[in-house]
Amino acid sequence: MRFSTSFLLSGLLATCLAAPVTEQKRKNGTASAAASGASVLTVRSYADFQISDGVAGNAMAEVMAKFPIDVNNLASVSSADQKVISDARQVAESAETDAFNPAIDAASGDAATALQNGKIKNKVLKLCLEVMDLKITQAQGTDNQAKIDQEQTKLDTNIALDAKAAGQTSQSVQFDG
Repeated sequence: MRFSTSFLLSGLLATCLAAPVTEQKRKNGTASAAASGASVLTVRSYADFQISDGVAGNAMAEVMAKFPIDVNNLASVSSADQKVISDARQVAESAETDAFNPAIDAASGDAATALQNGKIKNKVLKLCLEVMDLKITQAQGTDNQAKIDQEQTKLDTNIALDAKAAGQTSQSVQFDG
């Protein structure tokens, strides 16, 4: 059973990473810009790129919709896009430690559950951006496979937690970081 769960998560991750990017590029006509290394992302506030509101269960696809990079050609990701990804990851991590953790500690009942679901979705965001950043760096010549594997394991765990809570309310936190 463990193998099939890992296999399923790997397939889900691959699908989530590829499908939204292709669709987004088709809609925006940015395929040639991405292929040439031109920037496709813009700097946004946490409130504009967070994915914690709504319901649990689809966090990975939500991340890819917010950060539509060409995962099939990571070597061509522009340095500006990589910086957006790296900076957003740092902000998502700060949101977890500085906003989600205290809010969950202060809440109870359904509110605590919704915030916990939001925190898990935020962790998927943070870890997905971390893995993207590491894979971009590796695709551009730096070997960091051990760190990618470590962060991918954490990401897979949080994707599974998000899937387990599918359909439950998910709540964001106010964070200006």
